Amino acid sequence: MLDPNNTFAMATILLGLAWFGFWVDGNWLGKKTSGVVWVLIIGMLLANFELIPFHAPAYDFVGGTVMPLAIPLLLLKADFTKIFRESGRVMVAFVLASLGTIIGVLIGFNLFDLGAIGPAAAGVYSAGWIGGAVNFVAVSEALGMTADEFSITLGASSPVSMMALMTLLTLPTLSFITSRIPSKIITEASKSESEQHTFTTNIEDMPLLHSVGLLALSAAICWFANLLAAYFQMGNYAIMFITVITLIMANVMPGFFAKVRGDFTLGMLIMYLFFASIGCSTNAYVFLQSALMLFFFGVTILLIHLAFVLLCAKIFKIDLAEMIVASAAALVGSAPAAAIASARKWPTLIMPGIMCGIFGYAIATFVGLYIASVLAN
Repeated sequence: MLDPNNTFAMATILLGLAWFGFWVDGNWLGKKTSGVVWVLIIGMLLANFELIPFHAPAYDFVGGTVMPLAIPLLLLKADFTKIFRESGRVMVAFVLASLGTIIGVLIGFNLFDLGAIGPAAAGVYSAGWIGGAVNFVAVSEALGMTADEFSITLGASSPVSMMALMTLLTLPTLSFITSRIPSKIITEASKSESEQHTFTTNIEDMPLLHSVGLLALSAAICWFANLLAAYFQMGNYAIMFITVITLIMANVMPGFFAKVRGDFTLGMLIMYLFFASIGCSTNAYVFLQSALMLFFFGVTILLIHLAFVLLCAKIFKIDLAEMIVASAAALVGSAPAAAIASARKWPTLIMPGIMCGIFGYAIATFVGLYIASVLAN
């Protein structure tokens, strides 16, 4: 086993896992699974086969000091005016999709006995399936979940997210759905032989001036947010203060941040390092004992979400394609939502999908914390 105090050895493991996660996301394997899943699984295997330690100062440093820096980096372009202007009717569908997630969480919470972790799991699932991984992490940090609890909830949610993605890709091909919920967009796409639009996630141009400035700004936001959290005696909610400050800045100076490059790439690098540290500190025995019930909890949320959004599409006469993209933005994030729009040849829905995903990042942390607090009482 590696010495947990060997900083360079532990850095090699964490950075190597993050690199592999990015490789998966950009490769054929990423079309079937997520890089995050592989980072967690490989880290867990290394630790449980006693090749690396379950606990190391490097894990604590990444989780406690480095991870919060990702929050501002991923939210600096959350300009609400632009989001609502460019998302159109899809935003209405996204709000309904988010409500479907909340309904699913509340029903699932009452169906399954999740024990002490129940309210926290409900909170992080609400956040993750309205926003994304950054909200999942933010809520888990604010609620003080342990590394094992976090890994269990995230691990149980990953296959559910993949099921959601496959289901949303399949829905437009099911005649009993399309016959009941008409879609002008799907009809036009099926008749069109126009050039296929594709959505790919490329490495951002990262000018050194922008990158260093972004890291300094993110550190300053985290510094000020922690001071505020300490002042109001709300230390566990420092992530919430970071989110609020960033959103205020993003909407006060949207033109300035629109020109900034490298923020998303830096944020994702930090998030993957965090996932690597979580995987390396997860005890597989504890995981297997607890993950199955959370998996069924997640499947219940997904089924209720899908039933609700399809019912809303039928009742409110929302185009099925718009509802599918909005649901994807909530369940699997902005990039997969854009990918679905691209794969189905719905180019007009690519940008609305991205905008709804960003809006989800902005609100989901608060929704998750609220639900966890309500269910805990």
